[in-house]
Amino acid sequence: MASQGFWSLGGDNAGANNTGSQSPSTPRAWCQAAAQKLSGGIGSKLCALLNVGEVEKPAEPAAKQPPETEAAGTCGCNKSCNCTKAAVVFSDLYSTDLLPAMDSDAKTMTFLQEVVDILLAYIVESFDRDTKVIDFHYPNELLQMNNWELQGEPASLDDILISCRATLKYAIKTAHPRYFNQLSTGLDMVGLAADWLTSTANTNMFTYEVAPVFVLLEYVTLKKMREIIGWPDGRGDGIFSPGGAISNMYAMLLARFKMFPEVKEKGMSSVPRLVAFTSEHSHFSIKKGAAALGIGTESVICIKADESGKLIPGDLEKRILEAKQKGFVPFFVSATAGTTVYGAFDPLIAISDICKKYNIWMHVDGAWGGSLLMSRRHRWKLDGVERANSVTWNPHKMMSVPLQCSALLVREEGLMQNCNQMHACYLFQQDKHYDLSYDTGDKALQCGRHVDIFKLWLMWRAKGTIGFEAQIDKCLELSEYLYNKIKDREGYEMVFDGKPQHTNVCFWYLPPGIRYMEDKEERKKHLHKVAPVIKARMMEYGTTMVSYQPQGDKVNFFRMVISNPAATFQDIDFLIEEIERLGLDL
Repeated sequence: MASQGFWSLGGDNAGANNTGSQSPSTPRAWCQAAAQKLSGGIGSKLCALLNVGEVEKPAEPAAKQPPETEAAGTCGCNKSCNCTKAAVVFSDLYSTDLLPAMDSDAKTMTFLQEVVDILLAYIVESFDRDTKVIDFHYPNELLQMNNWELQGEPASLDDILISCRATLKYAIKTAHPRYFNQLSTGLDMVGLAADWLTSTANTNMFTYEVAPVFVLLEYVTLKKMREIIGWPDGRGDGIFSPGGAISNMYAMLLARFKMFPEVKEKGMSSVPRLVAFTSEHSHFSIKKGAAALGIGTESVICIKADESGKLIPGDLEKRILEAKQKGFVPFFVSATAGTTVYGAFDPLIAISDICKKYNIWMHVDGAWGGSLLMSRRHRWKLDGVERANSVTWNPHKMMSVPLQCSALLVREEGLMQNCNQMHACYLFQQDKHYDLSYDTGDKALQCGRHVDIFKLWLMWRAKGTIGFEAQIDKCLELSEYLYNKIKDREGYEMVFDGKPQHTNVCFWYLPPGIRYMEDKEERKKHLHKVAPVIKARMMEYGTTMVSYQPQGDKVNFFRMVISNPAATFQDIDFLIEEIERLGLDL
């Protein structure tokens, strides 16, 4: 059955709003419904762009042409119209026939309309629960089925459109209500529109002169995010980066520069042996950042976590003292707000007390859990975050902003600029005629920087803070529903006791064949194989996707995460039943 909500346009009243045998899931049917239901003429304008539906009075039907020249219906309109689709033969056209070629406006618009038709059809299909989440093929099969080798000669636009369709045919439908595989799921329509606009603008974020609006929107949004963290008047600094791993590395870079500014010019040989601290459940990017910065993975000391995955403050202080006794210099502590597997929130207040006591930079990796700051019901889980020196926050996770969208927020203003600036005079001239503080590129590690801000900003305008809050609260409500359904259900065991702190629900499914095994080691060995087999069957049937992994001495278990706003209680029920169906014979 088709999903409800925005995409139910053209579905519930298909008989009344559509003519002929037209399916309510087609882009044309959707556009016709949108033209009637959306305010401000937005639906009509979309239909006009796609040349579908009766937006303007159609031209008088032309006289019937001989069969060999008749173009009726080839444009997809199923009505007499004045669109140019029928006149364009893409097999005879190449990219050089599109803009900026002379007299190519009509061909370009028709080609792009074809692409938009493909995208809209895929979007509608992605929200339909009767469709597969994935049309799975093994890598060698996909390579044999498709000629993806790059050639010396250009392909026709017809081949390009075929490639677009094939790419989406085998893509994972991450917007599907039953896709739960990663922390980033779902597809927001306003965010998608913003992404399209961003690609159309095709500019770089390094200076105000080439990205004036985007630079200002980044300034406004980062300030708002710092206010939500709790820093007075939103003061501080920040930047959008290519993902949480890079944001975390930025934080480590700043912490090192803050303690030893000479390292920027003289390198690691000028500083003593530095050590960083993070939970044993933290994201691997902390070690990866240490490796990239020349600090070394052996200089990242992992702190014990309790049974629910929270860092133990007593062990942190103990390991700091041990490091100091060895002559090492503790410079960085990364606390986690929402661990990747358990969804645990480290005790930030206790950690900040320790960092203050030993004068260590405190970073909060809130890539997964930072968005809970938007919820009045759940933000208490990040109590103490306002005491951090830096915070990573990924709106492309719980806030469903299209990938990628990750922010590093820094409490000290000007530190990023001092740490990273290189004074490239061909970009950052000091005699420009505007306020140079809006030339943000010199505080970034990158030169070319993608515009990630517009998706978040436009969605925030569309939803308001209360809209994001409702979305986040709903996802946490769904996770609690799943937990309550399976915690005492036959065949399920929870990985740790107690209600999940985030939307992560970690559990084992025990098929009937191993439920009553008395040999614990044999049972454990069999249980380790269950989740991978069920996951493989999920993908082959295409019904749903959920992640699994081991953790420490615990064998493979399912890690269910919910960040998709399209998911419902019925989808959670389906997941439980599907796991049981696919694992019944194991």
